[in-house]
Amino acid sequence: MEPTPLVLAGARGHGRWHLENIRRLTAQGLVRLAGVCELTPLTAEELGDGLGTPEQSTDLADLITRTGARIAVVCTPIHTHADLALAAAGRGAHLLLEKPPAPSYAEFTRMAEGLRERGTACQIGFQSLGSHALTAIGRLVSEGAIGQVTGIGAAGAWARDEAYYTRAPWAGHRRLDGRDVIDGVLTNPLAHAVATALRIDGADRAEDIASIEPELFRANAIEADDTSCVRIRTTRATTVTVAATLCAERPGEPYVLVHGDRGRITFWYKQDRVLLERPGHEPEATDHPRTDLLENLVAHLRDGTELLVPPPRTGAFMRVVEAIRTAPDPVRLPADAWRTEPGVGAAPSAKRRVVPGIDRLVAAGAERLALYSELRAPWAAPPAEVPHP
Repeated sequence: MEPTPLVLAGARGHGRWHLENIRRLTAQGLVRLAGVCELTPLTAEELGDGLGTPEQSTDLADLITRTGARIAVVCTPIHTHADLALAAAGRGAHLLLEKPPAPSYAEFTRMAEGLRERGTACQIGFQSLGSHALTAIGRLVSEGAIGQVTGIGAAGAWARDEAYYTRAPWAGHRRLDGRDVIDGVLTNPLAHAVATALRIDGADRAEDIASIEPELFRANAIEADDTSCVRIRTTRATTVTVAATLCAERPGEPYVLVHGDRGRITFWYKQDRVLLERPGHEPEATDHPRTDLLENLVAHLRDGTELLVPPPRTGAFMRVVEAIRTAPDPVRLPADAWRTEPGVGAAPSAKRRVVPGIDRLVAAGAERLALYSELRAPWAAPPAEVPHP
């Protein structure tokens, strides 16, 4: 078959990852970059080799029409996702849409309904949900390898320089110019931890959520949260707890922990690595391949291969986004609860804020399925449960 023509909206920042992935799939003959939508055109150096000379424009809908693109990869600010997705669908393009798909449940619903009415295929960019490790974990659970599942925890201890929050006008905001953004640690950088834990439980649709308890905090001088946790109770009677920070003392790989009454499974989702631990057995570690989500979308358009992450299967995640959106604004940590250290970036002047003890709290949250307040973090207040019918 001829390569599938596509356009990329948002080719800088995280969009550079998509550009490299498109370059890889172009070399395989699967896709062809027909256009790039950016406010400032990419230079030849930014575009690099192997992608030809795609058209460039600031107007995504017009670019799709002029290039005849069948796919639009949208990697733009969170609050632009829904409008750009519908504009692309209106010109006949199918979508790979970066996560989070929208900043509110209402925007998500508006977008999902509009795409369905147009018959648009849409893949949401939770790359971890392409991991074949999820199938392996599901098999272990169904075979009783760890007994009865007693809960699922997830932990993410990352570090971001203060400059991370000045890289774009919307970064670190809950709202901007009257529009929701919700650029918090659980809804954007460590959103995969939430979505992956829910997918492992088989509770990834909106109707699978019974209640949500968020605790939101910030050490950085931002509007959104950078150190937060959330406990989700699903209609399967599973407790899913996610603890995360961008102020780690020693940043590490995020993971999901499946607790059973006769063992546990740890999944490092960025590495596609699974560890099975059971009393009386040696630990068993396995590595798994991953299906690329753009490649899966191309296969869906060519031969009907099932999409791995269509919008309905991110509905539960969007319920969490909505609970965080409607929660009280994040609590500002007192000055004695964090310190400033040299940043992790290349700039000599880079600085970052570190919350002492947060690595331990994040790990304990996943281990004990507990919130920061229950772990007696001195800066954490008791949570308020948000019911979902």
